[in-house]
Amino acid sequence: MNASQLKTIFLALSVTTLAASLIIFPQESFEASIRGLNMWWEIVFPSLLPFFIISEMLIGFGVVKFIGVILEPFMRPFFRVPGVGGFVWAMGMASGFPAGAKLTARLRQEKQLTRIEAERLVSFTNSSNPLFIFGAVSIGFFYNPHLGVILACAHYLGNICVGLMMSFYGRKEESQSKTVSNKVFSIRSALAALHRTRVKEKRPIGKQLGDAVNSSIQTLLMIGGFIILFSVINKLLFHLGVTTFAADALNILLKMLTLPETLTLPFISGLFEITLGSQMTSGAGGATLLQQAIITSFILGFSGFSVQAQVASILAQTDIRFRPFFIARFIHGTAAAMITLLIWKPVYVNFYGDKPSNSVPVFNQPDWTVWEWALLWLKQWGPVITIASLVIYILLYIQKMRTDRRF
Repeated sequence: MNASQLKTIFLALSVTTLAASLIIFPQESFEASIRGLNMWWEIVFPSLLPFFIISEMLIGFGVVKFIGVILEPFMRPFFRVPGVGGFVWAMGMASGFPAGAKLTARLRQEKQLTRIEAERLVSFTNSSNPLFIFGAVSIGFFYNPHLGVILACAHYLGNICVGLMMSFYGRKEESQSKTVSNKVFSIRSALAALHRTRVKEKRPIGKQLGDAVNSSIQTLLMIGGFIILFSVINKLLFHLGVTTFAADALNILLKMLTLPETLTLPFISGLFEITLGSQMTSGAGGATLLQQAIITSFILGFSGFSVQAQVASILAQTDIRFRPFFIARFIHGTAAAMITLLIWKPVYVNFYGDKPSNSVPVFNQPDWTVWEWALLWLKQWGPVITIASLVIYILLYIQKMRTDRRF
């Protein structure tokens, strides 16, 4: 029996077990599905949709090309990617998973990136957005807004470490292809590139906007399906005892790292879904705040199999390989955990730990209620935005079907 046949049997058994588990645990599966659905239509959809639509429009109007020419002298030497990678990086940090993958795939389809460059770029441009780190994790789970400073610093510095390490990836393969010019570009050449890109775009503005809405909502529907699916899988694995079995094996590793066993289940849950893993970590007894922060940083960096499946689905539309991204997630999680340990004392302990609020400098006291308000606002109005957007999508789709029938 070869490897391909074993893979077939494994996949068939996995899907069959999942189907049987849905029948055996209908109530638990339903509750997990509702939990994933609520997270999608309350937070994920309304927070990502504007970024996706605006990104599509910026690419169509040539603004991304303009930014790429400007940032070329910075992105090329450090990360060995074109300047457009700076735009993808910024949008990925602002909007969160999996915006970096979507934009990278789009630029690859437009031949603005080589395959090696795309694999480098997607590895360090997918990250949690500040709203999730500060609003959901720090305030919502830990009730400690100052912890968000540590988690955010570790997360984004870890992304930079991944980008620098991935700059060495594929150099041998890249050297066999055509060399890339390291010419320093000017504002004039950037404006010229912007104009050329806009002129090449033959679609009218209304058509571009409609296509941007359709593409963005289709991607978000796919993301919602993965969130719900992995929420159910995570719950079923717990009831089937798989999570507990894995926890027993993982306890040895945690003991070597001087981490308590109470963090084992949260860690395993975080490997599948970052929200549940972060929430369980915040409630783990017998662990110090530093130990909880280390595990949470790894979970945020690893991103969870749910996010990775979303990215894999997006990359499958191109020739970008998923393996470099998967390896980069381990690097990001490990780097973020180590950075958390390194900056804990100089940043958290010195500025926030066991000190009255008036002992902290004014510039270190941001208005944390902004993040809490933003999260509550999304939970209140997010479903309305999601439903309204889906109605618009249906109307645009019907109009497109009618237009296609005419021709």
